[in-house]
Amino acid sequence: MNIPAELKYTKDHEWIKVDGDQITVGITDFAQSELGDIVYVEVETLDEILEAEEVFGTVEAVKTVSDLFLPVAGEIIEFNETLEDEPEKVNTDPYGDGWMIKVKVSNVSDLDSLLSAEDYKAIIGA
Repeated sequence: MNIPAELKYTKDHEWIKVDGDQITVGITDFAQSELGDIVYVEVETLDEILEAEEVFGTVEAVKTVSDLFLPVAGEIIEFNETLEDEPEKVNTDPYGDGWMIKVKVSNVSDLDSLLSAEDYKAIIGA
């Protein structure tokens, strides 16, 4: 199971790459393996300001649809449009080309509440 140490995580299986007051968000390798083959990613919240834990989109796999939760409050400033034509990138490269959104964080101190790689490993039993 790939859980990069330099990223932050949520209990809802999102990963977060921090770059100043902006973050990149995707789902973890664990999450994509549990979902199976991903066939569609939908994000209709572009340019919206959401609170932490609000649903920012959905990911559809062959047998299920799962909500995607925003890890911290902020404005959705970019959606990875590659996923419209190639949603399988979430399966093949969840921490790279399979990223989902970029967010301008409302309060950078909120990032302190995110999980470390070690904390996330403990949650999933890795």
